[in-house]
Amino acid sequence: MSDPRVKKLADVLVNYSTKIQPGEWVHINAGLEALPLAKEVAAAVVVAGGHFTVNMNTLDFREILLKQGNDDQLEWASPLQLEMIKNVDSFIYINAPENTRSLSEVNPARQQLWSKSQKDWREIYMQRSAEDDLRWTITNYPCQALAQDADMSLSDYEDFVYKATFADQDDPMAAWQKIHDEQQRLVDWMAGKKTVVIKGQHADISLSIDGRSFINSDGGRNMPSGEIFTSPVEDSVQGWVEFTYPAIFRGVEVEGVRLEFDKGKIVKATAEKNEDFLLKMLDTDEGSRYLGELGIGTNFGIQRFTKSILYDEKIGGSFHLAVGSGFAQAGGKNESSIHWDLICDAKEDTEMRVDGELFYQNGKFMV
Repeated sequence: MSDPRVKKLADVLVNYSTKIQPGEWVHINAGLEALPLAKEVAAAVVVAGGHFTVNMNTLDFREILLKQGNDDQLEWASPLQLEMIKNVDSFIYINAPENTRSLSEVNPARQQLWSKSQKDWREIYMQRSAEDDLRWTITNYPCQALAQDADMSLSDYEDFVYKATFADQDDPMAAWQKIHDEQQRLVDWMAGKKTVVIKGQHADISLSIDGRSFINSDGGRNMPSGEIFTSPVEDSVQGWVEFTYPAIFRGVEVEGVRLEFDKGKIVKATAEKNEDFLLKMLDTDEGSRYLGELGIGTNFGIQRFTKSILYDEKIGGSFHLAVGSGFAQAGGKNESSIHWDLICDAKEDTEMRVDGELFYQNGKFMV
């Protein structure tokens, strides 16, 4: 018997997150495990009057390339994927890996080389997204690999996913509209502000948001969502931060990360586990040692770390910083082939002041 929550989630992705209209081209990129959700998304696109193409993928293929390919093959960019991202109206990505650690043994230098091959794709995607010329959304399909990472049974993880996306409710789209309204109040309050200072047991950092906008992440692009975020002024970041949660990137888990900034640049980086990988990623390109994002998690329905950044960066009572590419729609100018979110718990002994006014304290908004 099919799970009715799968159909509800598909309806949210098509009719709330991406708002598909008749005649539009929708590309669905899904992991093999996510076939049930991909089929429901395709059906919802058809009902909405759209046209769909589908790519079912597995990290096994990338593992083959990264382990066996020569430099020329690693630097090659797929013309099919470039054509798609240039012309598609909407892009729906459904993550469902068979093994979240399948790339953990790949030489970081080879991952770095492959990452550079995606530069053109990412630049087109970021530009079209910033110009609202491309609607996209990403979600996780509950599968065994993600459930294991979260230290949950598959059935418990399914409940977690569908609760976080409101697919277990009678009217999920109304619930997401409420989230939008609540966060918009905070975004409006931040308009025109200039400086942010975060102080606490895990951070002492200041940065400028002068001329930058905060974005309301309300389930339109990430599903689930629940955060507000911006791109800091690139050369403004000063201080240090220690990230309390493991930072997972391309299947590699880096723990105990501490970053120190001077004039926006990361001048010192250490980690208790996989420090070599951290340093290699920070040296990917000129922009990878600068911040592309400051985000504040607002989803208090997500309170456990699951090793999936889609959920973890939304944890209510946390903030996150991302090294690498910024968001043009927020005014960000940093360019990089990476964007890596690192998360810090802020529920104890932490405050955030905006232009000197207390904005956030111990995981709660104070305005």
